[in-house]
Amino acid sequence: MLRSDSPSEASGLRVAITTLGCKVNQYDSTAIARALEQRGCAIVEFDQAADVYIVNSCTVTDRADAESKQLARRARRQNPKAKVIVTGCFAQAAPHRAAIPEVDAVIGLNRLDDLVQAVCKEIGSRILVNDLRTARNVRTVGAGAPLGHTRAFLKVQEGCDLFCSFCIVPMSRGASRSVPPRQVLEEYESLADLGIQEVVLTGVHLGAWGNDLSPRLELADLVEMLAERGRIPRLRLSSIDPPEVTPRLLRLFETAPELCSHFHIPIQAGVDSVLRRMRRRYDTSFVRSLVTEIRRQFPDAAIGTDIIAGFPGEDATEFQQGLEFFESLPLTYFHVFPYSVRQGTTAAKLPGHLPPQVVHERARKVRALGSCKRETFARQFVGRELQVLIEERQRREGYAGGYSRNYQRVFVSGLPPSNVEIAVRIVAQEEGRLLGVWTKQVA
Repeated sequence: MLRSDSPSEASGLRVAITTLGCKVNQYDSTAIARALEQRGCAIVEFDQAADVYIVNSCTVTDRADAESKQLARRARRQNPKAKVIVTGCFAQAAPHRAAIPEVDAVIGLNRLDDLVQAVCKEIGSRILVNDLRTARNVRTVGAGAPLGHTRAFLKVQEGCDLFCSFCIVPMSRGASRSVPPRQVLEEYESLADLGIQEVVLTGVHLGAWGNDLSPRLELADLVEMLAERGRIPRLRLSSIDPPEVTPRLLRLFETAPELCSHFHIPIQAGVDSVLRRMRRRYDTSFVRSLVTEIRRQFPDAAIGTDIIAGFPGEDATEFQQGLEFFESLPLTYFHVFPYSVRQGTTAAKLPGHLPPQVVHERARKVRALGSCKRETFARQFVGRELQVLIEERQRREGYAGGYSRNYQRVFVSGLPPSNVEIAVRIVAQEEGRLLGVWTKQVA
């Protein structure tokens, strides 16, 4: 049962939301906040006094589960009379483990109406979770954009059917399912009406968008539809698996001026034996050909990747071969993840788990290589001009910050207005960031 002293009316309730994990979770939290604001709730920071605390959890590793529980306990300490709710992937994948004494309700994914109900008044059950492997729709759509933001995420896909050996997401997020094109276009138009200057398409497995629709579509179809609208100057894609960067999609990057020259392609490992243990659907030869072709077609494009360091069974030779492979590729930056056990995955049962100190030392070496690549890539733009979307004022007096179309962080002198794309002449590079001078506003 929920606490009897929980507020029963939505209007005036102070609700604090904290988010763990990926951009999809961030999008979901924004959608939750918007739904609650429409009911009259006031959204406050998580470290402030609140009537209801929501932990939008992650479950990618066992450590993420523990962090979610810690945040729930922290909320209970901040206000013993408040209602504490856990939602997100941990709530979905392991609801009974998420239902610690400090938690009043555990609400699984794809149950936005139930979550709003749990915030606003009593509900009949402490745990509300469905089997998302049978789900066919996506509920958390229509997040809008936080006030004052120039960039907004647009979730177009949910769930995953890949079952990589290290990943629990297919069980926590459910089957892959696409937001129908009409609904995506309606949300795009809403963001355009808000004055958003950049939309980032996101999903748990973005490249699978359209596979479950009838008639079957592909991501390039959706990108083409959005580019044809042309109401938002920038369109950026989040993470896309290597096999889903198709020739047709690359042609759109050439022909659609809205598409930002930025590719994030999670490769995960640089040696075929490890890729097989991960159950990835490609080999290093395919990756090399793909990345080389992208760099040939788009010399200034940012090409980033995800890498897992210290995967079970990775011996010293495999690690060194993988490091040399990533060094040889024309990549821009790395997101490096030390392998961490997630119970319930195939990888957790594999032999050859490495000592934590070995895993972290390998991750350190991969990060060092990634830092060198980031700085080398940024340095080539000194003396050149980039188009930069100014996002917010920086604390450093006299500078404003934003991102170029090829995902370079740029600080600009002269305090140009926010939410405006300007041409910037780059004059210096510091630790992968670029410093520039405002030359003109882009029409």
